[in-house]
Amino acid sequence: MADVVAFKKEEPNGLLLRETNGPVLRLTLNNPPANALSIALMQALAAELDAVAGAEEIKVVVIAATGKVFSAGHDLKEMTSHRADEDAGRAFFESAIRLAADIMLKIAKLPQAVIAEIDGLATAAGCQLVASCDLAICTDSSTFCTPGVNIGLFCSTPMVALSRAAHRKQAMEMLLTGETIDASTAKDFGLVNRIVPQQYLRQVVDKYASVIASKSPQALRIGKEAFYRQAEMPLADAYDYAVGVMVENMLARDAQEGIGAFIGKRMPEWKED
Repeated sequence: MADVVAFKKEEPNGLLLRETNGPVLRLTLNNPPANALSIALMQALAAELDAVAGAEEIKVVVIAATGKVFSAGHDLKEMTSHRADEDAGRAFFESAIRLAADIMLKIAKLPQAVIAEIDGLATAAGCQLVASCDLAICTDSSTFCTPGVNIGLFCSTPMVALSRAAHRKQAMEMLLTGETIDASTAKDFGLVNRIVPQQYLRQVVDKYASVIASKSPQALRIGKEAFYRQAEMPLADAYDYAVGVMVENMLARDAQEGIGAFIGKRMPEWKED
């Protein structure tokens, strides 16, 4: 794997910490003790995702968290406080839940690969965030759940990401029982890619990010968009779509350079768009 370049750590930005490591942007949830997805934290995360979408120098985004909880999901105290509103909280609930859904869509549509780095509990919308990322790497002590059913609130929006990341029956098991699963079970379910000891988590995530960042940004952008689009199509339609994507990709600059480098037994030289 490629060497990790020196990083630049920027001043903490309240609820969301931002750190650049060469072509890698690390966004760290910092809303202790549970890293609840409050409106303020979600707005900060959404703004960072919007900004990085146009940042050609960033190739990979890592979403991590401080403390022992990756994220406990929506801030239920914040949401409950709006039950006293004239509409019993309907407008606020819709705004908060829609904001979370928009963040998950931003992650899928982001041209960069997004890696979730989990050390601790990821529950409800926090589990949704993990499931929405392209890759997920966790510690062996991490746990996951969608416990809404336990409090009379089925995890319907986390269900969207979970049902697309985990196997169907395993996703339903999590949603119907609300029980917490360990890291090994999460890997078996398809929710995470790798499980590593806590002391190696950052090192492993940085290595994955470095390897991905070394690839053609043009190919990664084309491929990520195509992956999510074809996944929602019937099989024949997916192949028709993918044929077109691959033909256009073959005609692209980086494919010409990469294939030429492979044939010529040299390293490719990628260019920024």
